[in-house]
Amino acid sequence: MWPIGHASVAYLLYALSTRSRFDGPPGHGATVAVGFASQVPDLIDKPLAWYLGVLPGGRTLAHSLFVLVPLSLVVYEFARQRNVEEYGVAFAVGTLSHTLLDAFPILWNTETPWEALFWPLLSPGGVSGEGAPTILGLFRDSLGQPYFLSEFCFLALALYVWRADGYPGLGPVIGRLSPA
Repeated sequence: MWPIGHASVAYLLYALSTRSRFDGPPGHGATVAVGFASQVPDLIDKPLAWYLGVLPGGRTLAHSLFVLVPLSLVVYEFARQRNVEEYGVAFAVGTLSHTLLDAFPILWNTETPWEALFWPLLSPGGVSGEGAPTILGLFRDSLGQPYFLSEFCFLALALYVWRADGYPGLGPVIGRLSPA
């Protein structure tokens, strides 16, 4: 899944979570946290695998539930101690939704690598030794795939919900840009 898909689904899940728990939209800081966290697995794994060659694939360390669950608990506890526990919840939703979305295509394509969820206990499946692909190559390979096209539907829905929620995460930015 591409960054827009991960961010869109993470926001939708987090917005659903805040509506069910607080009967309100996400806050500004937590929205930024969920958006950032939705990219964390790729921000860690891709450079370490593709450019530094430290990991066996671009979906290993930071895509593993053995890493993400404890990391999410540590971030939650850190945030809780600072009275911003919602940031910890947002982080967990962002990172965990990312790795689960990457494995989701197993439902219709049995050759989709899902083993990364349990790395290093299991090998990373079809992602080993993949090298550094080009953005254009990845984009070309994605065109026409229903999963790739669904990301634009998730993006449209997330933008709709984000607008209805009052653009959380953007408010402080707009406030700084507005003339006094």
